[in-house]
Amino acid sequence: MTSIRKLTFAGFMALAACAPAVAQTAMTIVSGEGCGCCREWVKHLSANGFQPTISYVDPAALNQHKHDAGLKPEHTSCHTGKIGGYVIEGHVPAKEIARLLREKPDALGLAVPGMPFGSPGMGPESQAEPYQVLLLKKDGSTAIYASYP
Repeated sequence: MTSIRKLTFAGFMALAACAPAVAQTAMTIVSGEGCGCCREWVKHLSANGFQPTISYVDPAALNQHKHDAGLKPEHTSCHTGKIGGYVIEGHVPAKEIARLLREKPDALGLAVPGMPFGSPGMGPESQAEPYQVLLLKKDGSTAIYASYP
C-alpha cells in the first residue's frame, strides 16, 4: 500500500471510529413552558458538544412525559431529556452524560432530582450546594453515579 493509501485508510478508520460518538450527541428535551433554567442547561449541553433540541409543553403533558419515561416522582426535576436510549432527568452535568454514553450501563438513565443550586443551569458552580447524580436502574432502584460538593 502506498503511503497516500495508508494515510487515507487511516483517516477513514479514525472517522468511522468517531461516528457512533457523534451520532449520540443529539438529545431531545421536554420542558415546562417558559423555564429559564432549562434554557441555561441546554446552553451547557451545547457548550459541551451535545446537540439538544427542546420542546416546551404544559405541566400536565410534562408530567405525563416523565411518567411514560419510567421516572418516579422523587427523581424528577423541571425537564426530561432522551439520548442514546437513556433518560436524562434534571440538571445532569454534560460530563456525566458523556460518561453514561461511554460506559453504557444497563439502566434507565441519570437524574439530578429537584433543582440544586450550582448544578448546570442553576447558578454559579463556584457556589454550588452539594448534590448527587443518580443512576436510575431499570428495577426502580438507584445508585450514586457522581457526587458534587
